[in-house]
Amino acid sequence: MIRSFGQSPSLEKINPTFGQSFSLRKFEEVNPSAQPFWHFHPELEIVYVKQGSGKRHIGNHISYYNGGDLILLGPNLPHYGFTDRLSENQSEIVVQMREEFLGKNFFSLPEMQSIQQLFDRSRLGLSFYGNIRDEVGSRLQDLFYMDPFERLTEFLRILQLLATTREYEVLNASGVALIIQGQDTDRIDHIYKFVRQHFSENIHLQEVADMVSMTVPSFCRYFKKVTGRTFTDFVNEFRIVHACKLLTEEKHSISEVCFESGFNNFSHFNRLFKQKTGQSPNQYRKSIEKVVYEEFYVG
Repeated sequence: MIRSFGQSPSLEKINPTFGQSFSLRKFEEVNPSAQPFWHFHPELEIVYVKQGSGKRHIGNHISYYNGGDLILLGPNLPHYGFTDRLSENQSEIVVQMREEFLGKNFFSLPEMQSIQQLFDRSRLGLSFYGNIRDEVGSRLQDLFYMDPFERLTEFLRILQLLATTREYEVLNASGVALIIQGQDTDRIDHIYKFVRQHFSENIHLQEVADMVSMTVPSFCRYFKKVTGRTFTDFVNEFRIVHACKLLTEEKHSISEVCFESGFNNFSHFNRLFKQKTGQSPNQYRKSIEKVVYEEFYVG
């Protein structure tokens, strides 16, 4: 029997800070019981880590940072949190907001074009460095001392700074993003929970359709309309995300990763993995090992 090596990404529900159109949180104390978890959410996310070093695990992307970090994640990119990496000399600020947090058409205005382009780029995952990281980090800390109106206008200035800087790198983490375009969250959450619990097993369309009281053809049309992909594609992408995670952990074989991730055909797993990530599972593992070696032994 193959043992379980980890968890699939969980859908995290985020509520805006009371009295604000976006969520703003700051972490300054060590919490030994806090553990990072593999998750995704429809909101964009800005994470500023002051000082410190750690690992970025976003979608199928793995890399390391030193001296702090500033990243922008697009909607539904699976990723780990950073709170377990805090020490007495570090802090972390997290901002989360929907793309339409100021109204459905606000960022379609001509004056907002650069920010809309920033949101589009964020689907790949962005890491900012140099002066922009320090300036935006300082401005994010100032948000906590402003009244709601000042906080909103200053946040727009921060987005504009991020939109116009050249001090960033693209993480190319979009190979396996879990996209939700519709608003039928209760039904979709129910389906996602079922897939999260059973993705390593054979999942039959009839079973899922019965679960939401739909015929198979109706369910297939509904799921494609709401998520922008077929149910089979969604399950397979869920499995590929999980396989990416397993390949970065302890040295179990690639065949174990294949079957633990829910694939029952090794050739199909290899073909689909390369299609989604641009690398074979073996190449992916070697690229992760190379990054770790260069960061900690060469750089």
